[in-house]
Amino acid sequence: MSKITCPHCHTAFKIDESGYADIVKQIRDDEFNKQLSERLKWAEADKFSAIELAKAQVRDNMKTSATAKDTKIQDLEAKINASQYKQQLAVADAVKGIEAKCNKLASQLQQSEQKSRTDLQLSHNDHVIELQKTKSHHKDQLEQASNQNRVKVQQLEAKLQERAQEIEHIRDMKARLSTKMVGETLEIHCETEFNRIRTTAFPTAYFEKDNDASGGSKGDYIFRDRDASGTESVSIMFEMKNESDETATKKKNEDFFKKLDKDRNEKQCEYAVLVSLLEPDSELYNSGIVDVAYRYPKMYVIRPQFFIPIITLLRNAAQNALKYKTELAIVRNQNVDITNFENELDAFRTGFARNYELASKKFKTAIQEIDKTIDHLQKTKEALRGSENNLRLANNKADELTVKKLTRKNPTMAAKFAEIK
Repeated sequence: MSKITCPHCHTAFKIDESGYADIVKQIRDDEFNKQLSERLKWAEADKFSAIELAKAQVRDNMKTSATAKDTKIQDLEAKINASQYKQQLAVADAVKGIEAKCNKLASQLQQSEQKSRTDLQLSHNDHVIELQKTKSHHKDQLEQASNQNRVKVQQLEAKLQERAQEIEHIRDMKARLSTKMVGETLEIHCETEFNRIRTTAFPTAYFEKDNDASGGSKGDYIFRDRDASGTESVSIMFEMKNESDETATKKKNEDFFKKLDKDRNEKQCEYAVLVSLLEPDSELYNSGIVDVAYRYPKMYVIRPQFFIPIITLLRNAAQNALKYKTELAIVRNQNVDITNFENELDAFRTGFARNYELASKKFKTAIQEIDKTIDHLQKTKEALRGSENNLRLANNKADELTVKKLTRKNPTMAAKFAEIK
């Protein structure tokens, strides 16, 4: 579309290519006719001017030659007639030349107009075809993009509507549940999701609540899986955390890492997983399965929708490594057998050496005690011998004892004995 402004009223209006070409054609035809008529008028004016000039000259000549001789009048008239005839021929030649030039100019203008019209038409047709192609291409692209955007918008609207319904449902549930019931609801959700596929996906798995609080605390759920031979392939300690939107004190996921790691170690689980709805606006935890091994080894934080996938991933990874674990266990058992034999041999050697040393010490002590006993008996023997000598001497003294000896230096006793006699 072209925009044209009227030179008189200065009003702008739009016109398409076909209308613009028609206006250009009309303007060019009008200009051509106008130029042709003006050139014809110029030719007629030149012709009339030449005739009038010739007449004026004749009149002047006639007036100037009026006093000439009569003999020359006829010559003058003849010259005038010849001049007029020449003038007429000249006018006719001039008119013919002007008409020829006009015809040639008209022909050139017509050829130029035809050529311009043809070029304009060809250019216009090519431009129109190109514009139509471009328009059709852009139209197809616009329609395709519009359809894609419409589908995306519909999908987004459907997702937004589903998300809004879920949010509304969750808000309604949270509004009716206490903090304890909110947490228990997440646990029930995870347990239900697991039990739904337990028979088909985890037929030999153990998944129960952790009720052992002997260590001072306990987790929420423990998952264990074994192979056909009974070897444990994977074990996971689960902790479920949720809170109501109306809770005044908002907890963070990091607040539960230390307790979860402690529960995992006390229950001898290989992995620790925190199923959390805390920090709902965090892009980190909303992105999927988050590995927090930089804080605690083999620990993950997930949203509830990744509960089954994390079990599947860890179980599959453990099954792939189970063969190597089995081979390692066999080698380890062989090493343990050799180590046990060596330990038992060393223990026997150590025990024998200790028993020999103790027996040797006891034997030496017994010999020393025997020597001491012999010495004691020898001393006792000497003491007995000394006692026997003392008894013999005492007996001899008793045999030599008489009343006379007793009263020899004792006047009182001598007097008493004398009285008795």
